Amino acid sequence: MKWVRAITMTAAGLALGAVAACGAQGDAVSGAAVQNQAQAGAADPYDAPANGQNQQAGVEAKKLGAAAAGPLGQIVVDGEGRSVYRFDNDTAKPPKSNCVGDCVTAWPPLLTTDPAAVTVEGIDKTLIGSVDREDGTKQVTIAGWPAYRFAQDTKAGDVKGQGVGGKWFAFTPAGKKAANANAAPSVSLIVMKVGKLGPIVTDKDGMTLYRFDKDTANPSKSNCDGDCAVKWPPAIVPDGATFNLQGVDQAKVGTVTRSDGTKQVTVGGWPLYRFSGDTKSCDINGQGLGGVWFASTATGARAGR
Repeated sequence: MKWVRAITMTAAGLALGAVAACGAQGDAVSGAAVQNQAQAGAADPYDAPANGQNQQAGVEAKKLGAAAAGPLGQIVVDGEGRSVYRFDNDTAKPPKSNCVGDCVTAWPPLLTTDPAAVTVEGIDKTLIGSVDREDGTKQVTIAGWPAYRFAQDTKAGDVKGQGVGGKWFAFTPAGKKAANANAAPSVSLIVMKVGKLGPIVTDKDGMTLYRFDKDTANPSKSNCDGDCAVKWPPAIVPDGATFNLQGVDQAKVGTVTRSDGTKQVTVGGWPLYRFSGDTKSCDINGQGLGGVWFASTATGARAGR
């Protein structure tokens, strides 16, 4: 068999009912923007404040240090031993916090009036800075990333915020995301509104996922191998992977074993593929090709028909 260039999708995301939209006029959107759009209109389970009020919150940071956290290794903690987190929807260059409103009740920012006054232990002092928040307060940054605590962490050593929504992670002392070496990979399927096709299934980067009429859904079987799979890379599911879904019913998602032994994701029983001719998010260059390739809806049906 000729070499098959398979696409392995690894990302984490919340299982949300919201449907994202492609950029204005069909423009491409970044992977981060896909996640942001998919969250619109649907709350993170850890975003809503207990009292239902939209309120600003924060924790003064006087000291930061490094502490061991089991399989996460060394992570950053504050002076109370509480885990310190970063948010993938923020930016580090330039530093900017995108956690505002209700979000800060669940994720109180670490605040300071003077970042130079924050003492550190086990962390390079040059990594510590600050960014001005929308409410005028200064938030501590580590390697440019705004720093937070998690309201659900009730004591020193808790890391309940790790991986929440696939976007919140404990800091390493180098300012990176802490990762559990034993964590299983995950596969994201995100429903987005793309042009005239309406809601279709995309991967974490907003790349369109297609189905092939020459495959079968009951039973699931892929008939795209060899050169076909080079042009239409199958969406591969790594061993032990979990699914993170946005707008796709878990009951509609499964896998099929390909002829080479790899597992391919299915929706509604139909194996899914990317198209090598799509170069950016929101591209639908594979739609209708040969009268047999179509973008997939959230149920596995052909889009645009």
